[in-house]
Amino acid sequence: MTSGPYETIEFDVADTHVATITLNRPDRLNSFNQTMADEISDAWGRVRDDDAIHSVVLRANGDRAFCTGIDVKEGVWWYDRSIWNQEDPGSYLGPRRHQVWKPVVAAVNGMCAGGGQYFVNQCDIIICSDDAVFFDPHANNGIVSALEPIGLLHRGMPLGDVLRWALLGNEERIGAETALRLGIVTEVVPVDDLRDRARAIAESIARRRPVAIQGTVRAIWEAIEMPPAMALQNGLLYTHIGNPMAPGEQPARYDLGTDAEIR
Repeated sequence: MTSGPYETIEFDVADTHVATITLNRPDRLNSFNQTMADEISDAWGRVRDDDAIHSVVLRANGDRAFCTGIDVKEGVWWYDRSIWNQEDPGSYLGPRRHQVWKPVVAAVNGMCAGGGQYFVNQCDIIICSDDAVFFDPHANNGIVSALEPIGLLHRGMPLGDVLRWALLGNEERIGAETALRLGIVTEVVPVDDLRDRARAIAESIARRRPVAIQGTVRAIWEAIEMPPAMALQNGLLYTHIGNPMAPGEQPARYDLGTDAEIR
């Protein structure tokens, strides 16, 4: 197992080919600052470039919150740039921005508020504990909420529910079961089981053929931005790239219990 020298996150890679990124500012409810934004960007780069990593678990330390958005007490750090060069500070927090096509399983516990949604909107599978709650405090503070709710729209959350979430601020809190119904998460588990369940999902995926899994992830995410006909053509291209075989040969299959290739 390896570990990176980070201040605000923990990064580990197990011999099961699963990397674990843990937000580690529990005393600040895992809110992100410039250091965390830089460190999470570095971690995604390591995930992308390390062939030994096949899948990822994204989780958080502490009992109260997964992430509560930007650390407002530390203030902003991007306004010293030209207005033409400014970017949303949360845009670097998710895996897709870093061209990571390895599946990411997010394990959400406690509060996921406002900018915390940046972390999970770009994950592939989101599960949560039964104490999880999702809300957006921007409206209460007179701040435009745009990128986070747009991300929820991309995940298929109904428009009316996205608008309620964004416009009612702290008063519109989505609990775990409602999050499951709205499609924000795909599974709710007891809080004590959250980490084990996320790891089990990631390990199951990690046993599959990495090239095929990454091609699948990329094709599906890119389809969101494309007209249907273009998405199908793009997906067909990825099958040609990711499924090489001689004429008449059947694609290889992988044993779900081991890494051994079987025919």
